[in-house]
Amino acid sequence: MWYFSWILGVGLACSFGILNAMWFEFREDARQSKAKPDDSRPAT
Repeated sequence: MWYFSWILGVGLACSFGILNAMWFEFREDARQSKAKPDDSRPAT
C-alpha cells in the first residue's frame, strides 16, 4: 500500500504549490494596487 501514501504526498505537494501560487498572485496584486492606481481596470 505504499502507492496510497505516495499519491497522498503528491496530491498534498501539488495542493501546496497551487495555494502558494495563489497567495503570491494575491500579494503581488495588492502590492501593485498600493503602488499606483491601475487605470486599465474598471472601477468596482
